[in-house]
Parts: sequence; structure tokens; C-alpha cells
Amino acid sequence: MSTPASGRPSYAAVLRVPYARRTFAAALVGRLSYGTVSIAVMLSVTRATGSYAVAGTVMALFGATSVLLSPSRAAFVDRYGPGRALRPMALIYGALLATLSAASWRPGAPAALLGALALAAGAFAPPLGPTMRAVWSGLIDDQRLLQRAFGLDGVVEELLFVSGPLLVGAVVRWAPPAAGVALSALLVVVGTVVFVSSPPVARARPSTVRRTRSPGRPRGARGLAQPVMVAAGVGLGIGALDLLVLAFVEERRYGDDVAAWVLAALSAGSAVGGLLNGAADWRTSARVRLPVLAAALGLTLAVAGLAPGLAVLTSAVACAGLFIAPALTTSYLIADESAPPGFRTRAGAWVNTAVNAGSSAGSAAVGVLLGRLPLGVCFALSGAATLAAAVLAGRPGLVRGARPHRPDPTEEGGEPSADGVLAAAAAEAGDECAGASSACPARPRRRRGRRR
Repeated sequence: MSTPASGRPSYAAVLRVPYARRTFAAALVGRLSYGTVSIAVMLSVTRATGSYAVAGTVMALFGATSVLLSPSRAAFVDRYGPGRALRPMALIYGALLATLSAASWRPGAPAALLGALALAAGAFAPPLGPTMRAVWSGLIDDQRLLQRAFGLDGVVEELLFVSGPLLVGAVVRWAPPAAGVALSALLVVVGTVVFVSSPPVARARPSTVRRTRSPGRPRGARGLAQPVMVAAGVGLGIGALDLLVLAFVEERRYGDDVAAWVLAALSAGSAVGGLLNGAADWRTSARVRLPVLAAALGLTLAVAGLAPGLAVLTSAVACAGLFIAPALTTSYLIADESAPPGFRTRAGAWVNTAVNAGSSAGSAAVGVLLGRLPLGVCFALSGAATLAAAVLAGRPGLVRGARPHRPDPTEEGGEPSADGVLAAAAAEAGDECAGASSACPARPRRRRGRRR
């Protein structure tokens, strides 16, 4: 663990935590694959079959298994440890993507084969994001520093999903789109293998907590209700906004490339909001802030529909982005606090699943509404849906939430849990640098009544 000796913790202090830079960088390499794979698969399948309908179906199959099975894959990580669970997942996932790349390299590939490969690949996508957040929680003792770590993680992840399509765009200038799928396979395999070899991850042992009846559903589900609900509402707003911006641009005949710039403003706003949120010393609890952030996002989305022109719309979309990363980062923090030892990875995965499912539902719903209602009304309805999730999440019972779990480095039978070993690894690193430099992190102190 690492706790800043004095003063206000910074993002630089996060990266000075023992093993943090190596572990985080490896996880980001693997997670970049998720920024490249969707556009790469879409382009390669479209090129191979000549049909947008087939490409859309293949992407739907890939997304369905990737999203719906995410909590179950995270449960394997909690149950068997990151090394034993993530490495085979990444290898199988990478092999299936490589096979899909080979099958779609030239035109004429059978649509059924491409769909089957995408369906299977989605089932094995390794949950690197939830696992990395569980590692942060094991490495960092101070709550303010952990907030910075989650904020940094969320902002960089947002940038990965912006840079991923740009990277694929550069690849397809010199190679077939299927090369982008092959690149995605390479990124996830290399990133995951290096990630699980990092000392705090490699030393983590499987949790010895008894399995629940449902492997994907963590204990403490009452505490997860609020962050999952808000994440679904935020995802719904994001998914709806993508289509709404495209419809706005087409309605006013600005040109298809303009939509990309408007959505880039959304990502930029989200990155700025995430950095500001992570650096702030909040005096209110995360459960109180979360519904407020979601409500602000919903109201901004609704108001964006009143924009008279492109400049105002872009500004409104950027303002909406200011609340996206803070809402999601706060959701992950609450999920982490609510999870008992040995269930952290799947708690984060439930938030991930809620965001992705909400995004898919938002896109589907707005796709139906756009042909039946005025554009401004569609903006208002999408904002109202996010606002409704905020109102439901703000109920007193959910704001109070479940009581945070106290730290316990051992589980049943006296065996160290994955969380306990992560903490022990970080503590050992702190001992190694003791006396070597005044810049070394302070040795951890166990706080009474604190979970970490």
C-alpha cells in the first residue's frame, strides 16, 4: 500500500506507488484492444461480405456475449486469481480474433462463420478494466489517493476509446481492415501476459471465500444497486447521444465528418471532468454525489436538443461530457467500497455491464424514436431517462447504501485472499525502498474501521 506522507495527493503520487506504472501500462496496452476491435471488426466484416446488415449482426453477437458474460468472467478472476483466469481468456480471445481476421481478410467469407467467431470471441474478452481497478484498491490505502487512481484510470480509458479508432484508421490506409482485427488480438495478448506477470498481480492468490449461488452476482448486491443504476442511466444517455448528434448533423446537412468532431468534444469534456473530479477533495460522500452527477448529465442532454446550431450543440455536448467520467468513476468507487473481499472484480464488472447494456438500449431506443418524433423531443427523452435513473438512485435507502466492508487480509481457513496478497506485495515493495530515498512512499498503516 501507499499513503502520501503529507499534503494533497496528486496523480503523480499515484504513479509513484510501487509497481503501479508497470502494472497500469500493461493493462492499458491490453485495454487499447477494446478501443480498436469494434471499428476493426465492423470494417473487416463489411469488406468481406459487402453487407452492412451482416456487419451489424456480427457486431451485435460480439457485443452481446462480451457484455452479458462480463460478470461471469470477472467471477472467474475473483475465484481463481488474475493469473490463472486472465491468461487463458486472453489467449483464447486473441486466437479467435486472429481467426476472424484471417477469415475476413479477403471478400467472400461466409457470414455464418464470421458470426460464430465473433460470438465466441466476445465470450472470452478478459475483464482487464475491472481487474485493474481491483489492483488499485489493493495497492492503495489512502482513500483520497485511491480516488485519484480511479480518476486517472477512467480518463485514460476514455482516451483509449478515442485513440483506438484513429489507430485503426492509420492501419487501414496501408492494409486490409482485417489487419486491425489482428492488431487487436496482439494488443490484448501482449498486454494481458505482461499485466499478470507484474508482481502484485502474479502474487495474488484466488479468493477462498465460499462461492455464492450465482457466480456472477456478488454479495452485497444492495450496495451495488445505486452505482449499477446510475451507470445504466449514463450508458443510456451516451448511446442515445451518438445517434442524436448524427441525426442533428444530417438534418442540417453539415457533413458526415462533422459528427465525429462533435463526439470528440464529448470525449474531451469527459476527460476534463474526470481529471477535475479525481483531483477534488470532496466533503460529501460518493453516494450523495453520484445522483447529482447523473442528474446534471440528464439535464444537459435534454437542453442540448434546443441548440440552434452546430457551435451551441458542440458546447452543450462538451458540457455533458464533463459529468460522464465523474459519474462512472464515482460508480466504480462505490462498487469497490460495497464489495466484500474476493468480490471486487465482479463488482466493477457489474458497473461495466450496466454502462454497456444501457448504451446499447439507448442506441436502439433512439433509433426507433428518430423516425417518429422531432429531434428536440428525442434529446429531451434521452435526458429524461438519465435523469430518472438519477432520481431513483437518489432515494434515501440507496444513498445510505450498505455498510462498507472492513479490511481483512485473510479469508476462511487463514489463507491470504487476492486482495490481501496485493496489499502484502505493495507493503513488501515499500520495505525494499525504505531508507533508500526520501521519495519512497510511506509505509502503510492499517486504519481502524477502514476497508482497505
